[in-house]
Amino acid sequence: IFGRDSTYVEIQNAGLEEQKRVNPALVALAEETGLSLVATGDVHYLDAQDAFAHEALLCIQSGDTLKNPGHWRFDTNEFFFKTPEEMADDFAGLEHALARTLEVAERCDVEIELGRILLPSFPVPDGRDAFDYLVELCEKGLVKRYGKATPELTERLRFELKTVREMGFADYFLIVWDFIHFAKHNGVSVGPGRGSAAGSLAAYCLEITDVDPIRYGLLFERFLNPARKDLPDMDIDFSVAGRDRVINYVAEKYGRDRVAQIITFSRMAARAAIRDAGRVLDVPYGIVDRIAKLVPEGPGQTLDDSLKPGAELRQAVDSDAVAKEIVDLAKPLEGLTRADSIHAAGVVIGAQPLIEVVPLQQKGADQEVVTQLGMWDVVDLGLLKMDFLGLRNLDVIDKAVELVGGLDIASIPLDDPATYAMLARGESTGVFQFESSGMREALRQVKPTEFEDLIALVALYRPGPMGYIPVYGKRKAGGEQVQYADPRLESITGPTYGICIYQEQYMEIAKQLAGFTPAEADDLRKAIGKKIHSLMASLKDKFLEGCAANGV
Repeated sequence: IFGRDSTYVEIQNAGLEEQKRVNPALVALAEETGLSLVATGDVHYLDAQDAFAHEALLCIQSGDTLKNPGHWRFDTNEFFFKTPEEMADDFAGLEHALARTLEVAERCDVEIELGRILLPSFPVPDGRDAFDYLVELCEKGLVKRYGKATPELTERLRFELKTVREMGFADYFLIVWDFIHFAKHNGVSVGPGRGSAAGSLAAYCLEITDVDPIRYGLLFERFLNPARKDLPDMDIDFSVAGRDRVINYVAEKYGRDRVAQIITFSRMAARAAIRDAGRVLDVPYGIVDRIAKLVPEGPGQTLDDSLKPGAELRQAVDSDAVAKEIVDLAKPLEGLTRADSIHAAGVVIGAQPLIEVVPLQQKGADQEVVTQLGMWDVVDLGLLKMDFLGLRNLDVIDKAVELVGGLDIASIPLDDPATYAMLARGESTGVFQFESSGMREALRQVKPTEFEDLIALVALYRPGPMGYIPVYGKRKAGGEQVQYADPRLESITGPTYGICIYQEQYMEIAKQLAGFTPAEADDLRKAIGKKIHSLMASLKDKFLEGCAANGV
């Protein structure tokens, strides 16, 4: 099949009895057939000392313990990445077979091109230009949404569409418009839009989103930054019952070989590594649980951080042999991939058969086609990643509408006094994002009377700005005066009683007080929102100089 020049006889030596018997026969086979002999290493872990951790990992995988004499294990501890000297000892007299690994390596030529944008083309009716078709849909949608196209609305839409054309994303907008249009006309509930896409007037005119960006002061630059050619990212919520129908529609439209869901990997965090290590060592659960809880709660906690001098876990390891044994085994396990599954939302759409761009696999009883690379690797390859999130709250709303005998959910008023009175009493169990005990208390403090109060509460109810909730409530009730460090801040933070709550407000401050361009303001927003300290530091001098030049 491969030809004599491309076929090798491979030998390995990990100290197995079977290899000692078969390797001389393989050497003879290569000589008889005239094929090249190549010596390789069977590598399952990096260093020799990792053999025990690998054995423990096999027990985790098979649900066994190390104390079971019959547990699954490799017969030797030589499945590590050996040095050239160690390989030479394993294959004495077969130096030509070792040298041939370089010959194989030189025949390999793999280039993974990053930074491309492999955007599929939208099949425009009658072979028309995609951008022209997008402009037509948006202009019709503008009139439908607002009744008439005012000069201000027209100017905003033209700016957005010009940016879309320059960045080459007309097909992207049409692809999203098309499958949302399919969903809405085929009984699949769609969320009103969230994330940065809500800042796009074009998306609102296309009915991709249902939140008016003009009314709520949302900025297009937060969604598409003209200075940075990143693929747009629209998070779309569908009812759980209808999500698969939309994905199936997309697969049928663009080709089943061009659409796949995205894999996700769960890794062993510090606490999980301790629990797994304790289980395979057959240590009683209560002891393991006590040791695991010595790792502080919260994301990003590592064993190294938890073992610093004075830390509780450090004290336990220094004083308890069992704790030391568990933690020593947990260390090499920490961070390893424990399992893979299908990402809850991610779907990728290719401009060509995906197998030409990314490795694929089939998963689950339904044999779903899934990428073998995670979400951000898929994006780096230039593939279009969409989030089709199944949101059960939409199913609940669908059921409620059905039970009351039909209702246009979009026509429900946002100024109903009885609803705000209910929320002000903290009676919000079952209301999306408002049902936790902390949020119910926040509702009682703020006593919302308009939709903007609810938006502010959702933004404030996070670890950073949570302390401003009582301040917002006092200022709203008139119990505390609002003061501005600069009079120009009033137009930006006035609607939120002088508190800077939204990323858009930070962007406006950067533009109006520091003279940033919209693209620079978005870079600052990204630095703040994603805590990118290096980017924040690089913008600091420019911000201060701009403020000084503007009399701040």
